[in-house]
Amino acid sequence: MSQSPKNPLSAKLPVPAEPRPSREEAERAVHTLLQWAGDDPDREGLRDTPARVARAYEDWFSGYAEDPEEFLSRTFEEVEGYDDMIVLKDIRFESHCEHHLAPIIGRAHVGYLPNNKVVGISKLARVVEAYARRLQVQEKMNAQIAHCIQKVLEPKGVAVVIEAVHQCMTTRGVHKTGVTMVTSSMHGEFRKNPLKRREFLSVIGNPSSSMDG
Repeated sequence: MSQSPKNPLSAKLPVPAEPRPSREEAERAVHTLLQWAGDDPDREGLRDTPARVARAYEDWFSGYAEDPEEFLSRTFEEVEGYDDMIVLKDIRFESHCEHHLAPIIGRAHVGYLPNNKVVGISKLARVVEAYARRLQVQEKMNAQIAHCIQKVLEPKGVAVVIEAVHQCMTTRGVHKTGVTMVTSSMHGEFRKNPLKRREFLSVIGNPSSSMDG
């Protein structure tokens, strides 16, 4: 599996081509989709669905209102010279495919080699969550997380592996269940040093031997 590109994806959000629609416009759009699907959006069971969907979107895509870099802004230097690998594994996340709006359910494993400063471990999970709660492509999300950590913490190396199930593949199209997609991004020592890369993959359970190039 390929490692991170030389020019990682920017953490900046895309600029919308048009102003953001109002809540009422969003609910009318859901009303139209329900009608297009073949049901009666005004029947009792669906009458409040447009409002419910709008509220769900506010939750699912709350990452657009967050700056992941801010989560890493507070660091600690009193670590008694600790400079070995720090890994937070099995960070569960829920995201949505930008092609079909179908759920992506998975786990992220994040590791870094500190360079005189560390960050609270919950902040690493918050970075994952901020990027997951946007319309995503797994490869892009993987690169965004790694680039954000590398940019803000400036560690000796960053490693991010994501394992996820894409419901755009399991519930539609080819309908292939039991399939997990694995991606990885490696920076610094994790990219240059095969021993460090193997150590990281061993700690997280080596989800794919193909990443150990």
